Amino acid sequence: MRISTPQSQLTGINSILDQQAKLNRTQLQISTGKRIVSPSDDPAGSARILDLNQIISITQQYQKNIDIAEERLASEETAVKSAISILRRARELAIQANSGSQDAISRQSIAVEVRELLDQLLSIANTRGGDGDYLFSGYQGDTRPFSETTPGNYGYFGDDGRRYLQIGPSRQIAVSDSGNDVFRAIRNGNGAFSVAQASGNSGSGVIDPGNVTNPATWQANIDTYTITFTSATTWEVRDSASALVTSGTYVDGGDIQFNGIQTSIKGTPASGDSFTISPSVNQDVFTTLRNLVNTLDITITGDADKARYANGINSAIVDIDRGMENLINIEGGIGARRNILASQKQDNEDLILQRTETLSSIEDVDLAKAISELNIERVSLQAAQQAYVKVQNLSLFNFL
Repeated sequence: MRISTPQSQLTGINSILDQQAKLNRTQLQISTGKRIVSPSDDPAGSARILDLNQIISITQQYQKNIDIAEERLASEETAVKSAISILRRARELAIQANSGSQDAISRQSIAVEVRELLDQLLSIANTRGGDGDYLFSGYQGDTRPFSETTPGNYGYFGDDGRRYLQIGPSRQIAVSDSGNDVFRAIRNGNGAFSVAQASGNSGSGVIDPGNVTNPATWQANIDTYTITFTSATTWEVRDSASALVTSGTYVDGGDIQFNGIQTSIKGTPASGDSFTISPSVNQDVFTTLRNLVNTLDITITGDADKARYANGINSAIVDIDRGMENLINIEGGIGARRNILASQKQDNEDLILQRTETLSSIEDVDLAKAISELNIERVSLQAAQQAYVKVQNLSLFNFL
């Protein structure tokens, strides 16, 4: 077989270039720490690396969402706790005001503090989060949710939306509660019905907030009822259609029961005095405190005023309790969601760690092995270079 001088030299050069390419590739692997430098090194491995990097990137975004959700829920929880503290203080003041030892001056002092509490509560309801959006305006983050539209009347200008963030591949979590759910969707009275005296009462009767004794019977007979004293010693109950429901002889503090509910009246009602029992309706906490202020502003000159004052205070206390109950439930829901965030964050961290380890096993180079290969390839390149030098000087003309 004849091998020409050019072919011999080309073979030597190609051998040197191949060794240089291998050496350069190994050097690049060592410098980058990556086994797969280009997709051609391992097409299947490269595809797997892309998938793993995407999973890690998406999960890292979930972690960022969790941080955002935690900050927002922490702000909301702080606001709700403050609102609970305000209502708790208002309740203490209402109980204090209900004492017979209070005079007009002390009642007005209490009224001043309740007004301040009302202003604080309104401010809390309009709290902004760290992102500048209002916490309790639903989807309307840039809209101030609550304001006093007319004296004693409070409007809500947000919506019922709840914002959600994706915190896992198949998990979203609410990061807000609407102002309607937190401060307005609160049933007044005992939650089933509320009681009130007629404005024209002249006696000293004070009605108890009452309770439901048979839920099924009450649900079947929900209506507005009026208890009227036909004399100082007798009473009757009529429904909204003026149909007689029941009647009886008045006993101070004695139970008045009908249609699955009961209440009682203390004091000395006058003939013609009446009291209404109405199905509970939603009442915002601002109106509850405003009603308390209005009651504290009553000028007491006789037994009828004392009864109106006592009935107002009793209603305020019951409504405050309902407001606190709702806020405590909201607070509990926030706490549960924060626990979910903590659990999901740990799950995401575990997933990132697992995928990172898998990625490393596919992508990272074995440095010890690579350095050994580098030494071998360096020696091979030197050998190829030396062989080329030796071969290129071989010619018959050197022996002539």
